[in-house]
Amino acid sequence: MAAMAAAGGVGLHLIGAATATLIVAVLVAAVLGRRRRARARAQAPPVEGKPAPEAGCAVGDGAGPDVGTDVIIVGAGVAGSALAYTLGKDGRRVHVIERDLTEPDRIVGELLQPGGYLKLIELGLQDCVEEIDAQRVLGYALFKDGRNTKLAYPLEKFHSDVAGRSFHNGRFIQRMRQKAASLPNVQLEQGTVTSLLEENGTVKGVQYKTKSGEELKAYAPLTIVCDGCFSNLRRALCSPKVDVPSCFIGLVLENCQLPHPNHGHVILANPSPILFYPISSTEVRCLVDVPGQKVPSIASGEMANYLKTVVAPQIPPEIYDSFIAAIDKGSIRTMPNRSMPAAPLPTPGALLMGDAFNMRHPLTGGGMTVALSDIVVLRNLLKPLRNLHDASSLCKYLESFYTLRKPVASTINTLAGALYKVFSASPDQARNEMRQACFDYLSLGGVFSNGPIALLSGLNPRPLSLVAHFFAVAIYGVGRLMLPLPSPKRMWIGARLISGACGIILPIIKAEGVRQMFFPATVPAYYRAAPTGE
Repeated sequence: MAAMAAAGGVGLHLIGAATATLIVAVLVAAVLGRRRRARARAQAPPVEGKPAPEAGCAVGDGAGPDVGTDVIIVGAGVAGSALAYTLGKDGRRVHVIERDLTEPDRIVGELLQPGGYLKLIELGLQDCVEEIDAQRVLGYALFKDGRNTKLAYPLEKFHSDVAGRSFHNGRFIQRMRQKAASLPNVQLEQGTVTSLLEENGTVKGVQYKTKSGEELKAYAPLTIVCDGCFSNLRRALCSPKVDVPSCFIGLVLENCQLPHPNHGHVILANPSPILFYPISSTEVRCLVDVPGQKVPSIASGEMANYLKTVVAPQIPPEIYDSFIAAIDKGSIRTMPNRSMPAAPLPTPGALLMGDAFNMRHPLTGGGMTVALSDIVVLRNLLKPLRNLHDASSLCKYLESFYTLRKPVASTINTLAGALYKVFSASPDQARNEMRQACFDYLSLGGVFSNGPIALLSGLNPRPLSLVAHFFAVAIYGVGRLMLPLPSPKRMWIGARLISGACGIILPIIKAEGVRQMFFPATVPAYYRAAPTGE
């Protein structure tokens, strides 16, 4: 313009400025009009008790990639909601599609370990455990054959606010959804995703059905599936080997005083563990584990009879009356306990997280800790990227996610699977010796309890520490057998105990990946740099 002014004078300068202003005004009007039309096509219903975000991400109309959305998230549970808030806070335009935005009512996902609470703080979501009557959890109490021992979380090095939290799962998720929806660049929509939209092997978005039944398509350079209920999407993005080792029977005990306040209670019962922990100031959750995939019938009364005759005699006397009252009330629920090692099939334009990607037995309450830790890893990987449109380069770069998540995820996964097998009764005398050895080892206190509890709580995500303590329990068990004097029978049981310990933990480690678990720095993806030009 300066050159034009010099050549043609002030009049020509004014004409050029007016023309440029007119062009800019037309472009701005077009962009604003496009955004208004996109919002009209993709109105998200509000989360109960909170207004919908004032500005949502645009939804594609099937004509091509939607430049208004950076990330589509399928599922708004703990993982999906936390991820939406985290990416939205980083400036990403996020479109979350959730099957049902009413408050969930689940019997698991109610205990957040201290390690998970630290991740919640790191993500700026710690206020989501406020105003939901969440209870502080300071450790565990372990019961076996009339004896009990209290195991405190090793929290001495942390701020006084750091502890576990237990709560109603649905209340926690609604707070997370509200937090995510409060960001203007996050759109939370109710709808059922029916398929991924693929083009030449690259995921471009999703097809979904709205609450009103309308079929729509949404496009984004990155689609993240967080809901494990969408098994067809999971099969497209990983090689799932889902195991169902047991089922939970869920009850809520009202106005029940636990023997050890602010602690989770684990009863080493026959045939498998029973859990008690507070979920509000007046309610205690009870989860009775039943091995296998079948549970007694509720409708026929077989369930109530099983709980009263088999389970009730094994629980602490302090909570017996409340337990019987909960059975008589009749609000008994069941759910299968699924275990699924992470087995990703890296796919350009898509990623799996949460229960869609990795599950472990819920005995140790580690699921939310793994999910929140994964979100921190993914956030740090995506942070340096200005855009996400180079799908193949992004896919290759995000292979490092699967390695970087391993220390936390593999430690919690392995511990959950191993502890469930150790804590369950068995007709094998060697297995029962291992069970007794574990109880006695933890009862020793000091490093013998602090070490395993630090692993369980997510405060010490070191797989080598886990293996060391696991085999220390086995060796301790053998030592007990050798006292006061060894005998051929005791030596044989001890050998079978060691063999059984190997049979428990080694298959779990193999499924997690020996190299990724213990030597992640040797995996090339560990050092993968962000795509150039991003």
